[in-house]
Amino acid sequence: MALSHQQRDQIERRVRAAIDRLLAGQIPPGGACDVKTLAREAGISRASLYRTWGHLKDEFEKRRAAAWAAGRQPDPREARIARLRDLNQRITGKLARTHTELTQLKERHRQLLSVLAAKDDEVQRLCRLLDTFGGTSPAPVRGQPQGGDATGVVPLHRG
Repeated sequence: MALSHQQRDQIERRVRAAIDRLLAGQIPPGGACDVKTLAREAGISRASLYRTWGHLKDEFEKRRAAAWAAGRQPDPREARIARLRDLNQRITGKLARTHTELTQLKERHRQLLSVLAAKDDEVQRLCRLLDTFGGTSPAPVRGQPQGGDATGVVPLHRG
Protein backbone atom coordinates (compact mmCIF):
# COMPACT_ATOMS: atom_id res chain seq x y z
CA MET A 1 0.00 0.00 0.00
CA ALA A 2 1.45 3.34 -1.05
CA LEU A 3 1.78 6.08 1.49
CA SER A 4 0.32 9.49 0.87
CA HIS A 5 2.57 12.53 0.84
CA GLN A 6 1.11 13.55 4.20
CA GLN A 7 1.78 10.08 5.73
CA ARG A 8 5.37 10.13 4.44
CA ASP A 9 5.95 13.57 5.98
CA GLN A 10 4.45 12.45 9.27
CA ILE A 11 6.63 9.31 9.44
CA GLU A 12 9.71 11.29 8.48
CA ARG A 13 9.01 13.79 11.29
CA ARG A 14 8.58 10.90 13.77
CA VAL A 15 11.86 9.33 12.66
CA ARG A 16 13.72 12.65 12.87
CA ALA A 17 12.21 13.36 16.31
CA ALA A 18 13.31 9.88 17.47
CA ILE A 19 16.80 10.55 16.09
CA ASP A 20 16.99 13.82 18.02
CA ARG A 21 15.77 12.19 21.26
CA LEU A 22 18.19 9.28 21.04
CA LEU A 23 21.15 11.51 20.22
CA ALA A 24 20.18 13.79 23.10
CA GLY A 25 20.56 10.82 25.43
CA GLN A 26 16.85 10.13 25.93
CA ILE A 27 17.20 6.38 25.72
CA PRO A 28 14.01 4.44 26.56
CA PRO A 29 14.18 1.61 29.12
CA GLY A 30 15.47 -1.53 27.46
CA GLY A 31 16.72 0.44 24.48
CA ALA A 32 20.01 1.74 23.23
CA CYS A 33 21.22 4.40 20.85
CA ASP A 34 20.84 2.06 17.88
CA VAL A 35 18.77 1.46 14.75
CA LYS A 36 16.50 -1.06 16.46
CA THR A 37 15.47 1.44 19.13
CA LEU A 38 15.20 4.20 16.51
CA ALA A 39 12.64 2.17 14.56
CA ARG A 40 10.71 1.30 17.71
CA GLU A 41 10.69 4.94 18.89
CA ALA A 42 9.51 6.15 15.48
CA GLY A 43 6.73 3.56 15.43
CA ILE A 44 7.89 1.78 12.28
CA SER A 45 9.42 -1.61 11.59
CA ARG A 46 13.17 -1.98 11.34
CA ALA A 47 12.73 -3.42 7.84
CA SER A 48 10.80 -0.30 6.84
CA LEU A 49 13.54 1.88 8.30
CA TYR A 50 16.13 0.06 6.18
CA ARG A 51 14.01 -0.24 3.06
CA THR A 52 11.98 2.98 2.87
CA TRP A 53 13.73 5.33 5.25
CA GLY A 54 17.33 4.25 4.66
CA HIS A 55 18.47 7.83 4.16
CA LEU A 56 17.22 8.66 7.69
CA LYS A 57 18.90 5.56 9.13
CA ASP A 58 22.16 6.64 7.44
CA GLU A 59 21.71 10.18 8.82
CA PHE A 60 21.21 8.76 12.31
CA GLU A 61 24.33 6.61 12.07
CA LYS A 62 26.42 9.53 10.76
CA ARG A 63 25.20 11.87 13.50
CA ARG A 64 25.80 9.20 16.15
CA ALA A 65 29.34 8.59 14.83
CA ALA A 66 29.98 12.35 14.83
CA ALA A 67 28.77 12.59 18.43
CA TRP A 68 31.08 9.73 19.46
CA ALA A 69 34.00 11.31 17.59
CA ALA A 70 33.33 14.58 19.41
CA GLY A 71 33.50 12.76 22.74
CA ARG A 72 29.75 12.82 23.37
CA GLN A 73 28.18 9.48 24.07
CA PRO A 74 24.40 9.68 23.78
CA ASP A 75 23.85 6.25 25.31
CA PRO A 76 24.90 6.25 29.00
CA ARG A 77 25.31 2.46 28.96
CA GLU A 78 27.71 2.61 26.02
CA ALA A 79 29.61 5.46 27.66
CA ARG A 80 29.91 3.39 30.82
CA ILE A 81 31.05 0.37 28.83
CA ALA A 82 33.70 2.50 27.11
CA ARG A 83 34.90 3.86 30.48
CA LEU A 84 35.00 0.36 31.97
CA ARG A 85 36.93 -0.97 28.96
CA ASP A 86 39.46 1.83 29.36
CA LEU A 87 39.72 1.17 33.10
CA ASN A 88 40.11 -2.56 32.48
CA GLN A 89 42.89 -1.90 29.97
CA ARG A 90 44.73 0.37 32.43
CA ILE A 91 44.34 -2.12 35.30
CA THR A 92 45.47 -5.01 33.10
CA GLY A 93 48.57 -3.04 32.12
CA LYS A 94 49.29 -2.19 35.74
CA LEU A 95 48.83 -5.84 36.72
CA ALA A 96 51.28 -6.92 34.01
CA ARG A 97 53.85 -4.36 35.21
CA THR A 98 53.33 -5.45 38.83
CA HIS A 99 53.75 -9.10 37.85
CA THR A 100 56.99 -8.29 36.03
CA GLU A 101 58.26 -6.34 39.02
CA LEU A 102 57.33 -9.17 41.39
CA THR A 103 59.14 -11.69 39.20
CA GLN A 104 62.24 -9.47 39.17
CA LEU A 105 62.07 -9.00 42.96
CA LYS A 106 61.76 -12.78 43.48
CA GLU A 107 64.82 -13.34 41.30
CA ARG A 108 66.75 -10.63 43.16
CA HIS A 109 65.68 -12.21 46.48
CA ARG A 110 66.89 -15.62 45.26
CA GLN A 111 70.23 -14.12 44.19
CA LEU A 112 70.69 -12.33 47.52
CA LEU A 113 69.89 -15.50 49.45
CA SER A 114 72.49 -17.31 47.37
CA VAL A 115 75.09 -14.62 48.10
CA LEU A 116 74.18 -14.67 51.79
CA ALA A 117 74.49 -18.46 51.92
CA ALA A 118 77.91 -18.24 50.26
CA LYS A 119 79.00 -15.60 52.80
CA ASP A 120 77.69 -17.78 55.64
CA ASP A 121 79.66 -20.75 54.27
CA GLU A 122 82.78 -18.60 54.12
CA VAL A 123 82.30 -17.38 57.71
CA GLN A 124 81.85 -20.97 58.91
CA ARG A 125 84.94 -22.07 56.98
CA LEU A 126 86.96 -19.23 58.51
CA CYS A 127 85.69 -20.11 62.00
CA ARG A 128 86.75 -23.74 61.50
CA LEU A 129 90.11 -22.55 60.20
CA LEU A 130 90.50 -20.32 63.24
CA ASP A 131 89.67 -23.23 65.56
CA THR A 132 92.24 -25.37 63.73
CA PHE A 133 95.03 -22.89 64.40
CA GLY A 134 94.73 -22.74 68.12
CA GLY A 135 91.40 -21.15 68.77
CA THR A 136 92.75 -17.67 69.24
CA SER A 137 90.03 -15.24 68.38
CA PRO A 138 90.51 -11.73 67.16
CA ALA A 139 89.24 -8.89 69.32
CA PRO A 140 85.43 -8.95 69.53
CA VAL A 141 83.58 -6.68 67.16
CA ARG A 142 81.42 -4.10 68.85
CA GLY A 143 77.81 -5.31 69.04
CA GLN A 144 78.75 -8.93 68.26
CA PRO A 145 78.34 -11.74 70.80
CA GLN A 146 81.55 -12.62 72.62
CA GLY A 147 83.12 -16.05 72.30
CA GLY A 148 83.29 -18.55 69.48
CA ASP A 149 79.88 -20.17 70.05
CA ALA A 150 78.01 -17.73 67.75
CA THR A 151 75.20 -17.27 70.25
CA GLY A 152 72.24 -15.48 68.74
CA VAL A 153 73.14 -16.36 65.16
CA VAL A 154 70.17 -17.64 63.22
CA PRO A 155 71.11 -20.38 60.73
CA LEU A 156 70.19 -19.73 57.12
CA HIS A 157 67.39 -21.72 55.55
CA ARG A 158 68.75 -23.24 52.36
CA GLY A 159 65.90 -24.38 50.22
